Parts: sequence; structure tokens; C-alpha cells
Amino acid sequence: MTDTGSAGSGQIRTKECTDMTITLTEQDQSTLRLAAYGAVTLLAAAGAAGGSPHKMATNGSIALGAATGLVGHVLAKHPKAKDLNGKSVAEIADRVLPALTASMSLLKGHSPAEADNFRGAVVTAIGAATHRSEPSPVVADMITKITKALDA
Repeated sequence: MTDTGSAGSGQIRTKECTDMTITLTEQDQSTLRLAAYGAVTLLAAAGAAGGSPHKMATNGSIALGAATGLVGHVLAKHPKAKDLNGKSVAEIADRVLPALTASMSLLKGHSPAEADNFRGAVVTAIGAATHRSEPSPVVADMITKITKALDA
């Protein structure tokens, strides 16, 4: 069962099989969205030097849209474009990589299963974004950075 909390609260609660209720604030949700969609943005930016960044971003975003559970409900509301803009890949990474680590910590504190779900959604998005070809060395390096941030 998932609901949106009290009217206008911006909170998402979900009831799991264990009867544990998870409540995420709007800021928590924003962090999760920034982290997940930001990972796809970083891959697309890294792939700009010889790939098809638009296709990478599209495929990765579609994969995030297929997420389920609490994570799927949170990711269904896309982040504001300004959250993912930056003058350089480094500037975007400075926001996204810590958000990936923070998202995993936040979810592990509430539900290890949802933390695994979030990690799986991001890893699936990476796979979807890069499935058409062998990742270039630049993209492979970004994948490593994203994975390390998830596992930190």
C-alpha cells in the first residue's frame, strides 16, 4: 500500500510485508531523484565524446521509470531540470555522487530491501543506457565512479 501522506505533505509512505512503514520527506525524495536521474545524466555527459548521449539519457531514464516499490513511486516524479544542470561534468558529479551515497544510507536506515531496490534501479539504468555498445573508457570510468558512490 502506498499513499501520499496527509494532504499536501509531500511525503510518501509505503507499507511493506514486515508491517514497517517508511516515510520519506520531500527532501529525501528529491535526493533520491537527483541521485538516480543524475547518474544517467553523468553517463550521458561522459558519453558525449563519441557516443550518443541523447539515446543514453533516454534509455537510462526509461529504465528508471520501470522501477517498482517505494523507489519506483519516488522516481515517477522527475527532478527539476535545474537540479541536473551544470557547467561541467565535474560540477554535476559534485552533486550527484554524494547524493547516490546519501540515498543508499537513507534507504538502508529505513529498509535494506528498498536500498537494494534503489541500487538495482540505478544499475539497471546504467545497463540500459549503455546496452547498445561497449562503453568507452570515459563511460566505463563514470560507471565505476557511480558504482563506488552507491557502495560507499
